[in-house]
Amino acid sequence: MSALHSLNVLVIDDNPHMRAITVAILNSAGIRRTREVSDGAMALTALREHPIDLAIVDFNMSPMDGVEFTRLVRNRPDSVNPYLPIIMLTGHSERSRVTEARDVGVTEFVVKPVTARAIFERIQAIILRPRAFVQTDTYFGPDRRRSTPDGYRGPWRRSSDQRGTATGTEPSGPGSSAA
Repeated sequence: MSALHSLNVLVIDDNPHMRAITVAILNSAGIRRTREVSDGAMALTALREHPIDLAIVDFNMSPMDGVEFTRLVRNRPDSVNPYLPIIMLTGHSERSRVTEARDVGVTEFVVKPVTARAIFERIQAIILRPRAFVQTDTYFGPDRRRSTPDGYRGPWRRSSDQRGTATGTEPSGPGSSAA
């Protein structure tokens, strides 16, 4: 991960101690280009003023939390980078929180207390295994599917899943009978 020194990372957390811990973890990997802000509104301004390659954002903040920040980055017409990789940090691991973050377009998720390993694994996933972005009527963000189960024969819901036959209904994914 020695190439991480060139990343510009925005750390968004209303707790100054948590920001300091996150920045120290990033520094330990050689990431020196960090910016810190205390809420989502300030983060949107920072995105307009500085080149940012990755945002690490807390879930709970005021006046603008990490969910609203992510929603605006992904969907606002004047967003400077709707494809920005966003790692969400939270002290709450309830399924509803993970689902809410996923559904607004968070790229990766880390539960506090954070560890260097957890953050580095998420950064590595973003760099080495980037997910394609998907746009529907109600969602824009990284493809929420992490894998395609072997033998899946269910309905294919995206045009990229279709083989392109005359009817356009023949699946071409893993487990399909199409060659």
